[in-house]
Amino acid sequence: MFKLISAPKGLLAAALSVSLLLAAPAPAIFGASEQASASPVALHQTKDDYTLFLQEKFGLLLTDSPTRGDFIQAVARILVFAPDGDKAAVTFHDLTSSSPSYTAAVALYQQGILTSKSVAAEQPLTALQAVFIAVKAADLKELAYSYPKEKVSQSLASLALRVEDFTSLAAAQEIAAAKDAGLIDPALYGELKLNQPASKAFAEQLLGRVLEAKGQYKHYIGKTSDHTIYAKLTDAYQTSDIIVAPELEAVVNGALEQGLVTGYNLKDRRFDSNFVDSLTITYGHSDLKHAIQLIGLLRSEGIEANVQFEPKTSAFVHLREWGEPTPSSDYQYKKLANGNFIASAKEYDIAFEFKNTADKERFQPVVLKYAKKNSDDVSGLIAGSWWQPLYYSLSELKNYDVITNNKITGSGSYYAQSFSLNKDSEAIVAGFKKIDPEIKISTYTFWVDRPFHNYLTGDDFK
Repeated sequence: MFKLISAPKGLLAAALSVSLLLAAPAPAIFGASEQASASPVALHQTKDDYTLFLQEKFGLLLTDSPTRGDFIQAVARILVFAPDGDKAAVTFHDLTSSSPSYTAAVALYQQGILTSKSVAAEQPLTALQAVFIAVKAADLKELAYSYPKEKVSQSLASLALRVEDFTSLAAAQEIAAAKDAGLIDPALYGELKLNQPASKAFAEQLLGRVLEAKGQYKHYIGKTSDHTIYAKLTDAYQTSDIIVAPELEAVVNGALEQGLVTGYNLKDRRFDSNFVDSLTITYGHSDLKHAIQLIGLLRSEGIEANVQFEPKTSAFVHLREWGEPTPSSDYQYKKLANGNFIASAKEYDIAFEFKNTADKERFQPVVLKYAKKNSDDVSGLIAGSWWQPLYYSLSELKNYDVITNNKITGSGSYYAQSFSLNKDSEAIVAGFKKIDPEIKISTYTFWVDRPFHNYLTGDDFK
């Protein structure tokens, strides 16, 4: 069987208007664009990567000898499949409604992933049975059934399998297509034998590959060690634009005008990295050169990480005494009745998923030494370093402080958020609700670097 473990919150990217960290408005460059690529990169994942992902994201931990029922429940859980009450009821030959696997089996049967009324939930899962389920869960069955018999035979030859070994051509097609499409790690081909029980590693690897095929695994543009990472980062930056989300802006602009918050961000969940929280730090800034040099800095320190570019737009009040602002592709302004303006600036977050927790812990000392400004005439820093660099973690880190994100979700993929001290969150939520009683608000706490926390408290501004 498998057991569910307590999983931490999913990754929820957040940031306060980083423009406020500057003594006066400065050129900002970043936002969100539907043109920027958010597709997962086909990078090799180890079995341990999938194991940790399944544990943290779904609270799922398979035993060393999973059963068919375990795998069926796991597939339904990771793909969030539930029985459709509008479809005909499903009666299985060997599974009653009291079985732990019943609900998942009904959901998978209705989805066409299970095709037999005999489930054998208590029987050991075989590797081939796992692939039969996975290939349909990954939406690859049409590809499989396009294979003529000759192509199936050629594909299966390297697995020491024959079409005649299977009860139907369709079954052989599914194994061949799963192999060719990369659903099965070549290191695990040895388990693809008739009646061979599937190992925990084999089952977890299949679950991870199913998520990848469905676009529900991690999203990133590359690794810090990739020689192409700078070009990919530049492309993502150059194709990002200021987000326009009238539904959300009606609320957060009202809050900004009332002084309820000092800034907010707009982001697009389609760019969320979906990284493992315990290995991830998210870093916000507004300068492409800074991002490129930050990655070079991590490389120079021997720190490797997956990299996801998450465009965002930051908004803050531009005071009228600063002068009449000039709109550009990087800045837009809305004039208020009191003569001030709401400025919307292109910015970004970069999510870094490190190889291990030790590298994650090393990130802060590197930033404080090479990317934090401590005086007006400081030298030896990477380009565009701020007084208060902004970076945060959804899992606990020593020497970080806990603050709150106040997040509003709209009807589409955009969301608005504003960071606050924990003690101020209740009043901010109440204020949002007063502006629009129907909005959806969620709050959660997380760990942020101390310089930014000091900025929120008004202590030690530099």
